[in-house]
Amino acid sequence: MGLLDSVLGALNDSTNGNATGGDPKAALIQAVLSMLANNQSGGSGALGGLGGLGGLLGTLQNAGLGQIVDSWIGTGKNQPVSGDQLAQALGDDQLSSLAQTAGIPQSDIAGHLAQILPGLVDHLTPNGQVPESGGDLGSEIGNLLGGFLGGKSA
Repeated sequence: MGLLDSVLGALNDSTNGNATGGDPKAALIQAVLSMLANNQSGGSGALGGLGGLGGLLGTLQNAGLGQIVDSWIGTGKNQPVSGDQLAQALGDDQLSSLAQTAGIPQSDIAGHLAQILPGLVDHLTPNGQVPESGGDLGSEIGNLLGGFLGGKSA
């Protein structure tokens, strides 16, 4: 999870007053986690309507990315996904909304998402299973966001 660790470090830097030197993927991680947490409690947002982590993963699986997504959830090596694959699976509306929330140009969002999503899903499914809606997942997302925003390590 070297890439995820470096992005998490960049997120800590950007939330501690160094936003100009922060990695754009850090803002994207924060936006995705926030939206997944909001979806757990019935909120909406760029990933609104997908139904939190389970809904996002289902959308990707239904778009033909099942084997790739299963590798992220499982305990083995994460298979890569391309920005084009994510763009096709999520659609322009979802990507546009996510780009706006994260403050990243829409032309760049799918590529950044392809780099962070495998590690992020891997981290949110620690035992090779998607946590039930609400309970453990909401707590895990809250812990991750709290660590990022509070400068603590997650």
